[in-house]
Formats: sequence, C-alpha cells, structure tokens
Amino acid sequence: MEIHKTEIEGCFIIEPKIFEDKRGYFFESYNQEKFELLTNAKPFFVQDNESMSTKGVLRGLHFQKGEHAQAKLVRVLDGEVLDVAVDVRPGSKTFGKVVSTLLSSNNKKQMFIPRGCAHGFVTLSDTAKFSYKCDNFYNAESEGGIIYNDPTFKINWVLDEEELIISEKDKYLPVFKEAVPH
Repeated sequence: MEIHKTEIEGCFIIEPKIFEDKRGYFFESYNQEKFELLTNAKPFFVQDNESMSTKGVLRGLHFQKGEHAQAKLVRVLDGEVLDVAVDVRPGSKTFGKVVSTLLSSNNKKQMFIPRGCAHGFVTLSDTAKFSYKCDNFYNAESEGGIIYNDPTFKINWVLDEEELIISEKDKYLPVFKEAVPH
C-alpha cells in the first residue's frame, strides 16, 4: 500500500496494491500493522458504517465533537464519490484546510480522516456504496456540522448546484465561523 500525505495534518490518501488477473482482483483493504507503520496513526476501529446514495446526494459536512470525535477510514465499494475533509481542530497548524479526492470502486483509494475533521461526500455515479470505519462510537448529542457551500472553503463539489440532493438537516447547518470556535 502507498500512503500519501495531504494538506491536512494526519489526513492520508491510501492506495492499495491490487493484484489482478483474468479471474478478477485481490487487495488488502486494511492492515493495522502496515497502516500504523506508514502513518504513525494508531486508530482502533470500533464501528463500521455503510451508506448507499444516488447521483447528486451530498452528505456533510459532519463531525463529532469532544470526547466523541471520530477518526474515519473511508472507501467506496461500488460507484464514485468526491470525498472531502476539513480540519476543524482550532489548535491545528492546518486548521481550516480542505482536502478533496476522488474515491471509487475502480481506483480503490481510501482516505483516512483524523479526529477533529469534518467530512462529507457527493455521489458522482448513478449510485455509490460508501463504507467507513470509525474509531469511536456515534453520539447524537455530539454532532456538529458545517454547511456544504460555506464561502470560506469554496469547495468544488463537481456537480452543478441544481443537481445536488441535500437532506433538510444538512441544508441548515451553520457556516464554519459559527460551527467551530476560532
């Protein structure tokens, strides 16, 4: 596996080594020993989640606050998404930085998002199955979020605004300056 650093401290893009032949393919999607050696991160994953979305569905930008913060290892099992992370750790030297990458069932890339980062994605294919491992349990009272079109970040979600399908809850998330203490 290859690990690529991003503009956000502790956030990595992971490219697996894929073995393909006429029968199909094989790859190691996660190896804790290699992951820790290459990233210096030591997550202990306790919860796996999976979602299915249709084209244009935008989920995010979400995070868990305080003791319930979650690191995530995300990947696409089927389809294609634009995956986005935002550093919302006030003391971080990369506070406010944004990273986006294309994750798909074809490229098999993954993104590791450290605790203290907001996360979101938009589905670019007709449908997408999205999987993520979390190192902490979800806690509803600790939910936080930032509106997807916050002018601070100018995130290019690839699709036109009228193509986006956003939950009522996500449409009314606060802007960065209101959601995260500066």
